[in-house]
Amino acid sequence: MVMAIKSENGVDVPDGVEVIVKARRITVKGPRGVLKRDFKHLSLEVEMSGKKRLVVRRWFGNRKEVASIKTLCTHVRNMIIGVTKGYKYKMRSVYAHFPINLNIENDTKINIRNFLGEKYTRVVQAHDGVTIKTTGTKDEIELQGNDIEKVSCSAARIQQSTTVKKKDIRKFLDGVYVSAKGHVEQPKEEE
Repeated sequence: MVMAIKSENGVDVPDGVEVIVKARRITVKGPRGVLKRDFKHLSLEVEMSGKKRLVVRRWFGNRKEVASIKTLCTHVRNMIIGVTKGYKYKMRSVYAHFPINLNIENDTKINIRNFLGEKYTRVVQAHDGVTIKTTGTKDEIELQGNDIEKVSCSAARIQQSTTVKKKDIRKFLDGVYVSAKGHVEQPKEEE
């Protein structure tokens, strides 16, 4: 591929959100809190164009370096959504015979008991900033937080702790699975 002389992309900052850029360290402040992220590993120019637009630029970049521009912009958009709406994952426990027992401690730790009838208790600690709560529905839990990576990683830890070993996974479908993804604060038009 031919090198592009100048490649750039931008992110519009909504009202009520403040984005601070200092040496490729991006801080996003909003009504739900503050998220920080370091992008020192990417050799890109990152700057604020006024108060309401973040511009990411790369001069003479090859294909992978130009692709990293859009990646950085998407990370910043996810941070903006996180500090304005937040992220919410719903998980359901699925079982055929032995009912899975889910106990939550201090909104940050979950104990999984009686998985496939085993006596072993699986303990999964959520990442910092992620809270685990029960919903009104049977066998359902809800993970909430501002950082999409921490919320999704905590959900993945819970799901991976209940993988079935030494059995046919097409037959033994027991486990705790993500059933829905969304935002904590829904827009007023949808309600």
